[in-house]
Amino acid sequence: MRFKKQKRHRKTVRFFSVNFGFRQPFKVLCDGTFVHHLLHNDLTPADKALSNCLSAPVMLFTTSCVLAELKKLGAAQSASCQAARKLAVARCDHEKKVSADACIEEVIGENNLEHFFVATQDADLRKKLQKVPNVPLIFGLRNALFLEKQSKFQDDFVKSSEEKRLHLTEKEFKALEKRITSDSANVDEEDSVDEEGLGHHNPGLQPHITRNYSGKEGDVKDRVRFKRKRAKGPNPLSVKKKKSRENPNRASGKEVKGDDGNAEGKRKRKRSRKGKILAGTDGAVQ
Repeated sequence: MRFKKQKRHRKTVRFFSVNFGFRQPFKVLCDGTFVHHLLHNDLTPADKALSNCLSAPVMLFTTSCVLAELKKLGAAQSASCQAARKLAVARCDHEKKVSADACIEEVIGENNLEHFFVATQDADLRKKLQKVPNVPLIFGLRNALFLEKQSKFQDDFVKSSEEKRLHLTEKEFKALEKRITSDSANVDEEDSVDEEGLGHHNPGLQPHITRNYSGKEGDVKDRVRFKRKRAKGPNPLSVKKKKSRENPNRASGKEVKGDDGNAEGKRKRKRSRKGKILAGTDGAVQ
């Protein structure tokens, strides 16, 4: 049962985060009834209990009108008043203090710009805030805290806003229509210029002036022609290495002498005598 509750809470938190931009740490606006419920059921510390409910870090807030209302209740709510004073105070701009539910409604407004989660035990206040699109509600039941599922009004609001994003507004439609008409007018002007010739339709359009260039500049053509890249030489990886032409004997420091005793650069050829020996054997057989 606890796992299902956490799964449902995560789904609700994801709904408000994706559609309305709620970000961690979540801000929770508490009234006096909720603070009293936390103390009465030993759900302390409050920030830990709420972070477990939302599976995320939280910041707790209240208003000066809520503190004033708890103070008016006297000693019966003194512990709740002291606990509420430890919370951060959200600005409500009420010179003359009003009731807690009226103050919270005014702080939330129509758009909940501060992205508050509202924690209250007041059922009437929760019903009123269910008609505001982006207000998630938290309440306590005995020793457990619950995050209310988004109301039908909030679901319908999200669906209608998604449909509006898919369609053009009146302003966007007029701008698009104006652009289409201007583009069609430009196309008609270009067609008329092509039929009648340049310079007759629009004085702002001037024909291209060709200049006479001398020398190499006269060979310049109107259209740019890209040169095709060609291989400038053989691939060095596919070419065999060149053999050195130096005399191996000269490189080794040896000299070959001829018949006259002079050193020669040429290498002396050795002749084989196999041919002569074969010729001699043939004569002997005969």
